[in-house]
Amino acid sequence: MYQELRSQYERRVDSRNASSIEPRDAVAEIEQDVTYRFFAWLERHLQRMKYSSRYGIVPYHAAQRDRLMQEAGFALNDEYTPTVDDKFPLPKYYKSMDVHQHEGGLWSDMSAGFAYEYGARTTTPLISDSHEDLHNRFTALVAGDRDFKQILDLGCGFGKSTRPFVNLFPGARVEAVDLSAPCLYVASHFARQGQTPNVHYSQQDARETRFDDESFDLVTSTMLLHELPVKSILSLFEESFRLLQPGGPMAHLDFHILPDEFDRLMHYGHARRNNEIFMPGIVELDLPKTLTEIGFRDISIERFKENEDMDLETHDAWRFPWTTISASKPS
Repeated sequence: MYQELRSQYERRVDSRNASSIEPRDAVAEIEQDVTYRFFAWLERHLQRMKYSSRYGIVPYHAAQRDRLMQEAGFALNDEYTPTVDDKFPLPKYYKSMDVHQHEGGLWSDMSAGFAYEYGARTTTPLISDSHEDLHNRFTALVAGDRDFKQILDLGCGFGKSTRPFVNLFPGARVEAVDLSAPCLYVASHFARQGQTPNVHYSQQDARETRFDDESFDLVTSTMLLHELPVKSILSLFEESFRLLQPGGPMAHLDFHILPDEFDRLMHYGHARRNNEIFMPGIVELDLPKTLTEIGFRDISIERFKENEDMDLETHDAWRFPWTTISASKPS
């Protein structure tokens, strides 16, 4: 269906066609097409059934809550135990919707971290056999030939974005923060399994952490910015600048570069259908201007391939517009 919709768009805007129209007009026509409407219906309701149907991910893991918590060592108090607070003030935007159509969100039930971890395995079908591949590729790109010693991962979730940094830099102190206590317990469980005591997970707001100024030589995030309102994105960038040591880089993997109006239609439509209403914010933000005004330099915004065989110029299947956003604090 995606290929058919892409073909319809390209036929409509083909300048060699005497009846070609402007890209925005082509998108408006496609939105009324029955094929697009069926595609949209499937995307919305297959996700809903995946998470919340009788046999969905959320009710399944909720029914297994006690067993999962016991097996994952939620009651343990050791070096891997995350720092969480039952009275932690969760932001209003965070609790305002069931993001990803995850019923109850990632905060309301202690089984939510397990459900999210399971659901994440089906989110990026164009990644190779290992779900870690995208994160490993991003980590390697950020690392280059540098040897980071103090790393902060913002919006770490259940730790899938954190683990590659922990593994690549075993001598580093790695701090990882998230709003979701259930996810942090799952992340700590994986750290305990992997015997990686150099990482610590804590419940903090990435916009205003408890760390001291200039505490880190790298600040990073993966798939966090698009979940934030624009004001919160700006606050996160400012907090990153505060936390970085002079000369330290900030690197984010998120969604930003949309090559044409059809990509915008599909991406914004996905945002609405998947309860990710803030997603257009990071796309429309003038990142070079914003980051320069905060004080960053060496700003780079590049398209990112989620696997080695990916051809960014083909449109055989729908994909997220992966983009690396990086900048450095002046020395």
